[in-house]
Amino acid sequence: MSTFKLKVIAHDKVFYDGEAQTIIIPALDGHYQYLTGHEESVAAISEGELKIVDDKGKDIYGICSAGFLEFDNATDTCRVFVNTIELPEEIDIRRAEEAKQQAEEELRQKQSIQEYYQSKASLARAMARLRGAEKHGRH
Repeated sequence: MSTFKLKVIAHDKVFYDGEAQTIIIPALDGHYQYLTGHEESVAAISEGELKIVDDKGKDIYGICSAGFLEFDNATDTCRVFVNTIELPEEIDIRRAEEAKQQAEEELRQKQSIQEYYQSKASLARAMARLRGAEKHGRH
């Protein structure tokens, strides 16, 4: 299968930099898959599981926060920018559970609109981390 150049960047690290057969990103309305030759595209990424199939056919999963993807058809290059991303086995389940409980408590309290949306984003991140850890065998 043909490949394209992929770079996945978080604020604190480069998660992936190499050739890939495909990338599947979480979006508000489902998942989007990108292959070699995909049309020019910019897409919003939601909290959730991102999947890369590298040039050797190996699946690589990352649990990511919101961000965006840019696919350049002219150079067959894809760049992904997210605030955070981690391998499922790196997730501290206890910490993710605590973050989920804290976000749920914050949502129950009276807040400004900005605080409400920040709490919703925190809850979405915590739930994505827990789902990713559970799906990949970390209970």
